[in-house]
Amino acid sequence: MKLNDITIGKMSDSEIIRRVLGGEKELFEILMRRYNQTLYRVIRSYMTVEGDVEDAMQEAYLKAYEKLDQFKGTAAFSTWLVRIGMNEALQKIRKNKRIFFIDEHAEASGRIFLLPDNGQMNPEKNVIKHETRLMVEKSIDQLPEKYRVIFMLHQVEGMNNTEISAALDLTESNVKVRLYRAKKMLKEELFKQSVDVSAFEFGNCRCDRIVQFVMDRI
Repeated sequence: MKLNDITIGKMSDSEIIRRVLGGEKELFEILMRRYNQTLYRVIRSYMTVEGDVEDAMQEAYLKAYEKLDQFKGTAAFSTWLVRIGMNEALQKIRKNKRIFFIDEHAEASGRIFLLPDNGQMNPEKNVIKHETRLMVEKSIDQLPEKYRVIFMLHQVEGMNNTEISAALDLTESNVKVRLYRAKKMLKEELFKQSVDVSAFEFGNCRCDRIVQFVMDRI
């Protein structure tokens, strides 16, 4: 069966996993494309160098594929994948002895992403949107790690406290406290106007590159 013939949106994660374990490894691509954005945002919470983030994503997907038979389904696949991604990011940080920093040349490096132009935004609005995105991402980067991860998962990725609690192995009350402090640090009033779900986007050719790398190795 060709991947293009599959009604991707109607296939559950559990069905895809069952079929991948049954030998249809090409279906793993569906899971990757379904969760690329989530995995990117999680790992990006720990690492700021884009090349390192993509490397960690690739390794996380390979490990997820290799250990797929260990997934018991007691939690969502996305939660299981998030934990693998977090562990991979932390391992790379420890290995390379890197610290978080603000990339002063972020704009030139292409790390900041513009909203797609739907023809309704004039140049002035595009500039404002771009400058706001730059400010938001830099501000998030300055948060301590334990607050940055919580903020990204909740405010940017849209996970609820229960999901975050399971992914990070924290109590829900701890999640709530960290989220409150993160918002306070980021001056909540500013972010209510500027943060949206398209911050820290990961898609198009970059998504394809990650998928191709992993599919060539499984």
